[in-house]
Amino acid sequence: MKWIVRGVITVAALAIVAFVALATWEPFFAHRSAAPPARAYTAEIVRDEFGVPHIYGKTDPDVAFGVAIAHAEDDFFTLQDVIAMSRGRYGAIAGEEGATFDYVYHLLDARGTAERQYPQLPADSRALFEAYASGLNQYARDHADEVKLANLFPVNGEDVAAGFVLRQPFFYGLGNVIAPLVAGEPLRREFGPDIPGFPRAEPAPDAEEQTAMTGTHPLPWGEDAALLGSNAWAVAPERAGGPTTLISNSHQPLRGGVAWYEFSVESEDGWHFTGANFPGSPFPFLGHNRHLGWTNTVNRPDMVDVYMLETDAGGKRYKLDGEWRELEEKTVILPVRFGPITLPVPRTVHRAKHGPAIVNDQGTFAIRYGGIDSVAQIDAYYRINKATSFDEWQSQMARMAIPSTNFIFADETGTIAYIYNAAIPDRPELDEVRANWRGVLPGDRSELIWQGTVDYAEIPKLVNPASGWLYNANNEPFTAAGPGSDLPRDAFSPVLGIEEKQTNRSRRAYKLLTEAGTLDRAALEAIKYDMAYEREGYIDRMWDDLDMMQADGRRGEARDLLLGWDFTADGKGRADALAYLLIRDFMSAEYQNKPWPLMADKLDEAAAHLMTHFGRLDPPLSDLLRLRQGDKDLPLTGGSDTLRAMTTWKVDPDGRLNLVHGDSFIQWVEWPTDGGRVFSRSIQPFGAATTRPGSPHYTDQMQLFVDHKLKPVYFWRDDVLANAKRRYTVTNTAD
Repeated sequence: MKWIVRGVITVAALAIVAFVALATWEPFFAHRSAAPPARAYTAEIVRDEFGVPHIYGKTDPDVAFGVAIAHAEDDFFTLQDVIAMSRGRYGAIAGEEGATFDYVYHLLDARGTAERQYPQLPADSRALFEAYASGLNQYARDHADEVKLANLFPVNGEDVAAGFVLRQPFFYGLGNVIAPLVAGEPLRREFGPDIPGFPRAEPAPDAEEQTAMTGTHPLPWGEDAALLGSNAWAVAPERAGGPTTLISNSHQPLRGGVAWYEFSVESEDGWHFTGANFPGSPFPFLGHNRHLGWTNTVNRPDMVDVYMLETDAGGKRYKLDGEWRELEEKTVILPVRFGPITLPVPRTVHRAKHGPAIVNDQGTFAIRYGGIDSVAQIDAYYRINKATSFDEWQSQMARMAIPSTNFIFADETGTIAYIYNAAIPDRPELDEVRANWRGVLPGDRSELIWQGTVDYAEIPKLVNPASGWLYNANNEPFTAAGPGSDLPRDAFSPVLGIEEKQTNRSRRAYKLLTEAGTLDRAALEAIKYDMAYEREGYIDRMWDDLDMMQADGRRGEARDLLLGWDFTADGKGRADALAYLLIRDFMSAEYQNKPWPLMADKLDEAAAHLMTHFGRLDPPLSDLLRLRQGDKDLPLTGGSDTLRAMTTWKVDPDGRLNLVHGDSFIQWVEWPTDGGRVFSRSIQPFGAATTRPGSPHYTDQMQLFVDHKLKPVYFWRDDVLANAKRRYTVTNTAD
């Protein structure tokens, strides 16, 4: 019996050793970053009545240090997630879902790109990023109890830059290419001629069905990025009947790594800007300075090319220009947390001359995308923050360093502009492949491996149109300024891959702007908060389906209710809640080239949900749709694709729809024509203290947001100090 006891003790001891090893290995084997160069930083943070930080410093790096501290005070939780993604360690925090980010981090060689390109940036840009990293390190030292992952800090500027490399391509749809390739599924793209051995694409599955290496989670920002919307308007003073107006109305997730954070900066080096960023950035991505401002909307040009490689029998080499080349292969270890332990999961990533390569059952495919192997965007964003004129601002845009997103611009002189900004690949216009850049290209010809981007002159843009207004609502660039002012479609090469789609938001904005007279504040507010649908596009097709449907019972009752709908999601109609539940899936099918849903099935699902949780088909929309944070629970109106956008939700246990994506940061900017000071207002759905439930600023903007109201932005120092509720200085102790 003693040997049995000894055996049990041995097994138990081995189990304990294994548990300890699995619980502790990851921090010790992870890549460790050198701390930024030692330097003293000092910043003043002034918080207003809404807790929004205004950060001051002698130099720009002082301010960047303060930005990191202020943001960490409000949302260190999310900042750590972003830093973990930027270092390929998110799976050690978020498990399988986080590991998908880490896989893509290695696939795109985000670290290698940062290591190669970050040292080439101008010294002042690098100084900004090193100071920001120092601020994160300082906060982590001072609040060690909040740190999620051992050895996550210190970080340096190169780590922060790697995060930009990882995240930016997903805004123009890279995830919708990587996901099906990893899963071995057809690409959901517009194909040209068939490629031997590769099937013509059928629509891809829903986000919930997209799988990466674990088979359970969608790739980062894969399907979600496609739903990222936004509205933007700029109105010249002669049309506004007063000030030059810029309206930023972004639609982003309300929480997480791509949720907006509002702040203002000012230094003695001339950096003075107010706006918002995503966690992990030292500067705002949109907003205004005293002279000019801009906002963004997601655009979806064809920025990704896929090549099918001809490989040898062992799959170790691929043919290019008649010669065999080694397919680069690297084994990476993904940390995947399961409860108290973190498992080391090996995965292999490949690379060809074209770019990252993915091997699946159908073959080996390489991808190449706009902005590949570049970190120049972080320098360009810094420069446009400090631009003082349209010419200076446009000279930075002309670098084509910021890979994507439309820019709507306005300034103190009354200039307004729309730039269809995209680092579109400079593809050769070869006759035999001209129509197939959206398909799968042969990978054995180096002439198809483009280098660089098209010239700035080739992309669509409008400056000071005769209409006096510009807008974008994630629509094609050929409807931006109204009849007589719009860009001609045939002026741009089809090889550019410019999208040609409309949203309901764009149809409504175009109609309302075209029909309007003076676009003063009241008129623009009515347009911004419009909640109507046009019976066009997917909406028209939906109601045609309903018109043709033969139904009785509950389905027939629901059908008849919808046929009497006024196509307005203002909460006043009996069919608003039913229509809200129904529209999103059909909208997604239209915009994402997914299968058209069966109307009968979706109608039954929506009706069953309402009957289960409300006992009726016609509850008020505001009873169904809620804005919830902490102990606040407020009613909402608006639609998935209306100008007052309430795009995506999660279903709470009580059956209410808890908004998670839609109208987020809104900023309304005005430059008076009499030379007066720029003035702006803003709002966000919750409050400045994004993940601090104990803060009064966790929920203090919610009621204003629900009521379609804005709060003042204190841009000027005298206004900031006059409305200051807290004022303090932060410094670094060591790095």
